[in-house]
Amino acid sequence: MRNAPSSYLQAAALCVGCLLWPLASSAEEVAAAGTEPLCQPGDRFERGLQRLDEITQGQGQAVVDSLSRTSPDLARYIIEYPYGDVFCRDGLSDQQRQIATIAALAAIGYTNPELKVHIHGALNVGLTEEEVIETMILMSVYAGFPATIHGLRAAQEVFDERASAQME
Repeated sequence: MRNAPSSYLQAAALCVGCLLWPLASSAEEVAAAGTEPLCQPGDRFERGLQRLDEITQGQGQAVVDSLSRTSPDLARYIIEYPYGDVFCRDGLSDQQRQIATIAALAAIGYTNPELKVHIHGALNVGLTEEEVIETMILMSVYAGFPATIHGLRAAQEVFDERASAQME
């Protein structure tokens, strides 16, 4: 992780657990709700492309496309594993996944492009700007003020981009 101190990694793991504990439904609650699986069995790459588009609405695909020029294998891995496997699992809603993702990326502290993609994703799946801001404020406890400030700056950039797009 690019020489990230282990305390950053521990903080990210801790903050993700703290965020998800009160939100996570038990497997029984998910089953009782009669929810459909997020993804159907099949090709991991195709499932991953579908989930990437559902969540990021083009933002993630731009990242994958830029990586494809340098490392097509890494671009494929990003589609298959996170989006084709992990983001297709039952047990967490898309909103819960995005809270965990933006919390972890903010805690790491040097992931501005990825953080912005996932803030867009969080808003795309129904989180509010206030929920994104509260997630960043929580990071001040576990990851420190610099990580929180960087996270809030990324969030503001995303909010501004979306506001500008709505005005057009």
